[in-house]
Amino acid sequence: MKQKRIEVGRVLAFTCMAGLTFAGALLTGSASLVVALAQAQTRAARNTGAKLDIAEGTKASYRVTERLAGINFPDDAIGTTESVTGSLVLAPDGSINSAQSKLTVDLRTLKSGQDIRDVYVKTRTLETDKFPFAEFVPRSVQGLPSPLPNPERATAQSGFQLLGDLTIHGVTKEVVFTGYATFSRDLVAGRVVTPFTFSTFGLSKPQLARVVSVDDKITLEIEFRMRRSS
Repeated sequence: MKQKRIEVGRVLAFTCMAGLTFAGALLTGSASLVVALAQAQTRAARNTGAKLDIAEGTKASYRVTERLAGINFPDDAIGTTESVTGSLVLAPDGSINSAQSKLTVDLRTLKSGQDIRDVYVKTRTLETDKFPFAEFVPRSVQGLPSPLPNPERATAQSGFQLLGDLTIHGVTKEVVFTGYATFSRDLVAGRVVTPFTFSTFGLSKPQLARVVSVDDKITLEIEFRMRRSS
């Protein structure tokens, strides 16, 4: 009889210990779940999206390879303007808010260092009296971290692709800008490029006396500096 009482006691003790262990595991699991949920909520609250506004120092350029009379090697014609305005708005999930995002370049202010070329490009190729602006509306982005890095001291860098609709000379085409961005506390800076041909936007090639030939490819480049406003 005594032996049976001992066995029953052992069973009860084992059952209590197992129950306590199971309860402890549940509590531990619940605590871990609470911590994970809290961390997720913190990350979600921290990532409220971002608005980046074009800042001073931003430049837009075109680059076309041409061959000049009397010169046996090709040379690049480069026209540049700092008349770039606009904003890029990122949603909390890192996607582009296209309704609030647009970059605009004033083509009337392009300068290449050659007045004759500039006049021809503006009046004959771009027809800036009719189409004074180039506009880019971004639709999606790949490669940018979300949320955007906001380092206090050092800088962070990331390569990315920006897909959207580019309008030049009254023609809108989908293009992909490829480049990199460098992140600091208040600024996002970097460089993006996209190639296209004269025919893409219905542009005529420059025909000048000193120019023997002009390559069909145009490279549009934007060196950007964007200030965080949110």
